[in-house]
Amino acid sequence: MNMENKFARIMRNSGPARFFIPLGIVLIVVGVLLMVFKSDNYVSTTGRITSVTEGMYDDENDTQTYDLGIAYTVDGKEYNSTFSNMNGSFSVGDEIKVFYDPESPDKVSNGKLPAIIGPIAIALGVLAGVCGVAMTVKAFKKSSELDRTLGKPMSSADFDGFKSRPGVREVYFRYDGNTFKPGYLIEDADRNPLYEGKMLKNTMVGARTFEFTDHRTGSSQEHDVGHVGTQSFNGEAFSAKSSFKFDGENVWDAIHGRGIRIGTDIRSKFPYFIYNISKNGAPYARVESTGQYVHEDEAAQHSVVIPTGHMFYRIWTAENDLADIFLTTFAISECEQTFVE
Repeated sequence: MNMENKFARIMRNSGPARFFIPLGIVLIVVGVLLMVFKSDNYVSTTGRITSVTEGMYDDENDTQTYDLGIAYTVDGKEYNSTFSNMNGSFSVGDEIKVFYDPESPDKVSNGKLPAIIGPIAIALGVLAGVCGVAMTVKAFKKSSELDRTLGKPMSSADFDGFKSRPGVREVYFRYDGNTFKPGYLIEDADRNPLYEGKMLKNTMVGARTFEFTDHRTGSSQEHDVGHVGTQSFNGEAFSAKSSFKFDGENVWDAIHGRGIRIGTDIRSKFPYFIYNISKNGAPYARVESTGQYVHEDEAAQHSVVIPTGHMFYRIWTAENDLADIFLTTFAISECEQTFVE
């Protein structure tokens, strides 16, 4: 496996941990602070406002906040403090409710939290951390299981000279998005249709229906294709995960079930990407993204376009049965991400 795939796999598999574990740590710290600086035993009294100054502007609520100087008396002694970023209408001399620590009256708040909030925050933090670790362990176990049963994704070196090997030919994968029911098509160099996935039913909710047709044999089969769902952890491109349901199964699980692994190579033709596809541990096909659909005699029409889903692809393969290649390229195109699987 090349370095791109190793890095992408680490980032994707650790994505949940890098979200849930920091969240858990923050919740635990907040819970501890709430328990240390607890206010459930605070006593209320009436104070008065001694000064009003503009504080931060609350853009979210389109309101001005104020910093209030306050004075309050406990056991005949006057104390002064400040409430910051208060919402409302305030004037000097107005009364305001104040909560203070009876053991240290100089410790004051404009409210108090139940004692249970701290332990709840700690419990949620522990739960978030455990979930993050568990999800990451599960992801790495699944990845290791695929390596054990199907072999690791092959690198570009494993595909050196693949295009010129005996029996390997070039075909073209095209996305047709000019109608409300778009589809995908594999054609040969003469633009004869070889394999097609035509949408029969488009929906805003639920699965779409595609008819997959092998034009050489005339055989057709309908498939339910769920809408693409994308997860991104901390906005990192390498940690993005995209998947959709294919006949009720995660599309990558369906592809792996056919013995297929995918190695992504971004180095050779950036910003275009090369996908080295193996099946049952042997080179199966090479798929290269291209900015616009062209045949070899139209190479001058190539344009630099960052691949972000619904791309056009050039495919080299020795296989006559294009069903697995079509589904794999279909999944790569539907999932709006650089690294797949």
